[in-house]
Amino acid sequence: MGGDSVQVAAVMIKNDATVEITIPFMLLLLVMIILLALLSRVLCSFMYTYWWKPRSIRNVMAKQGIRGPTPRFLTGNLADMAKLREIKAAEDMNTISHDIVDRLMPHYVQWSTLYGRRFIFWWGIEPRLTISEPELIKELLSVKHGLSYGKSELQQKGVKDFIGKGLLMANGQDWVNQRRIIAPAFHHENLKGHVIHMVESTSCLINKWKRILEGGNGGAGIEIEVMEHFMRLAADIIAKTEFGSSYEDGKRVFEKLGLLQKLSSRGGRYSWFPGSGWRKKREVGKLKKEVEESLERVVEARRESVSMGRCNSYGHDLLGLMLAECEKGSSTKFTTQELMDECKTFFFAGQDTTSTLLTWTTMLLALHPEWQRRAREEVLTVCNGRPPNFNTLPHLKIMGMILNESLRLYTPASLFAKEAFGDMKLGDLFIPKGLSVWIPVLAIHHDKDIWGEDANDFNPARFSEGTAKT
Repeated sequence: MGGDSVQVAAVMIKNDATVEITIPFMLLLLVMIILLALLSRVLCSFMYTYWWKPRSIRNVMAKQGIRGPTPRFLTGNLADMAKLREIKAAEDMNTISHDIVDRLMPHYVQWSTLYGRRFIFWWGIEPRLTISEPELIKELLSVKHGLSYGKSELQQKGVKDFIGKGLLMANGQDWVNQRRIIAPAFHHENLKGHVIHMVESTSCLINKWKRILEGGNGGAGIEIEVMEHFMRLAADIIAKTEFGSSYEDGKRVFEKLGLLQKLSSRGGRYSWFPGSGWRKKREVGKLKKEVEESLERVVEARRESVSMGRCNSYGHDLLGLMLAECEKGSSTKFTTQELMDECKTFFFAGQDTTSTLLTWTTMLLALHPEWQRRAREEVLTVCNGRPPNFNTLPHLKIMGMILNESLRLYTPASLFAKEAFGDMKLGDLFIPKGLSVWIPVLAIHHDKDIWGEDANDFNPARFSEGTAKT
């Protein structure tokens, strides 16, 4: 009897010990299963995004006869593009020539020669179908496909730190809502009031150049880096039209925005790569916070002026018109963050494009004194010795021709891409969801099949009947 009790006790002790050992083991096993499940999910997501999806799109396009350079895993054709640009950049330009496509877009020239006008290449993991036929481009940009294509996640990620989700990066219904609120600011009646700011800022620049020339040594030629001056001119005008009386605050914000853009663009080629850019995130975050705090003070000060009765309106600058539009009772309104994103967007969209256009136009007029003479005579005749105003601008036909030709030869936006948000039909092509359609604007502007044998020549006369006739 006593022996049985000892055996029972021993079994109980053994069972208790087994239970004590089993519980931690089961917990550890459960944690391992959960971790493996999470890891499997991450791995599956990674393989779908970075391998299966690109491969699937490539196969779909190959069946339609669309070929292109072989992409590398994760980096696509970025290394090929960089190498081709490096080779072209090392070549000297012995003469001034407007035949610049091969120098600026050597990958397009090489791949379109090898694979035809339609080909597919890879910007990292993003597949891009290149098209250059005018009819296809017209269809892509038509109202029919207005909400079916837009900016890809990769494009949005590249600029999120310095322009956020403004109109330039908005898609679908967000784009429609933002455009509805912003559109009134660009009505011709509202634009009239800003011409005086443009004239004032430009007059200051002209007077500055006069002082530089008057200070020259013995009539010797003086070199002026006009791009820098035009960048500051554009920033000054945009600050006035966006912020009005708060324009000094706007200028300071834009200076910081310029620094933020440069900082954000470092290593931008591989910004989509998992874990990329972690070193600069702290610095970018700090500067971004400073920019947005400064912008928020400007926005809130404007709101406070109206709410406290110090002003009876938000003003007629871009910020004021957006605030006023938001107060019209619509269910769709801008948050403070969205207002700030729009202000940042229009600064970058306006400064780069305007300063680039002015710089190349100045260079082209210097190379072609006959057109410079004709433009000067037209301005003197139409303006009659007075500064230009909103009513005289439509009568400057020759200036319009020159600007259009400058935009054609040296377009500020040399390319753009739109991603398909669903399976689409474009002309005779099937466009699978996730494929971006890439339009090489610069190459199209220099295409002899479209513009004739003088496509690389400066000839404003081609726009004598306006852009619709070209």
